[in-house]
Amino acid sequence: MKEPDPRSHTELLAERQRRFEEDLIDAYDEELEMEVDDRIIDGPLGLTPEHREARKQYFRELFRLQGELVKLQDWIVANGHRLVVIFEGRDAAGKGGAIKRITQRLNPRVCRVAALPAPNNRERTQWYFQRYVSHLPAGGEMVLFDRSWYNRAGVERVMNFCSDDEYEEFFRSVPEFEKMLARSGVQILKYWFSITDEEQEIRFQNRIHDPLKQWKLSPMDLESRRRWEAYTQAKEVMLQRSHIPEAPWWVVQAVDKKRARLNCIHHLLSQVPYHEIEHPHIELPPRVYNDDYSRQPVPESMIVPEVY
Repeated sequence: MKEPDPRSHTELLAERQRRFEEDLIDAYDEELEMEVDDRIIDGPLGLTPEHREARKQYFRELFRLQGELVKLQDWIVANGHRLVVIFEGRDAAGKGGAIKRITQRLNPRVCRVAALPAPNNRERTQWYFQRYVSHLPAGGEMVLFDRSWYNRAGVERVMNFCSDDEYEEFFRSVPEFEKMLARSGVQILKYWFSITDEEQEIRFQNRIHDPLKQWKLSPMDLESRRRWEAYTQAKEVMLQRSHIPEAPWWVVQAVDKKRARLNCIHHLLSQVPYHEIEHPHIELPPRVYNDDYSRQPVPESMIVPEVY
């Protein structure tokens, strides 16, 4: 049984407002976050000097790690490495935010994100792993799965979208499937983003009250909130039955979003033996001018109005 919160109603409202404002800042694009006017932060959002310094430290470390991710990308291409990174966790656990920071400065032709929708009628009759196989990396690629084949061990189990036999068959098959990938040279990293009951409630409330985030809430998300304990049990079984040496699970403590991102990226980098790849010196060639070339004017009707 959940213990009552000793804080007063006013204190709870103040805490929720503070968390809402922090979440609002976090939702800005990374570049925009760096450019937010201090006067705005000092005003309605009310960041203290300590908060501002913590943000600066976060960005310094994030940009450093993103520089290492670029080196990792170059190494993957140069060595034809194949890397799969799986992100799992409860709704609003921060998987998407971590994926965004990983891919932000990488080449989308090298680093792809696979976020598959619910299976259609045809896919439901296929071998369960079939629709995921086409998204696996070729040589010189890394693929980040924003949820993965572990849907069967999580949402499908909790929401009764699969039978008991299908559920058991998944756990018989998934170790062999991942071992087969590993034998073929595909490296698999699996991350579970872990948040508390209270933290998920706060993040859901933020989505409800933020018009820019309401699209993130689905009826399935709301039902998952009601079935918190069932998801917990499903997660515990999943980690126990699919944690194998060839593809181990790693748990990211994700109540603090920024720390979770940094810790996840740092750990990901530590799992690949990459090094900096030397690039040939690049010189910009001179512009070629041809006497017979004349630039044609663009019709005014084709020009986008300069509203700003």
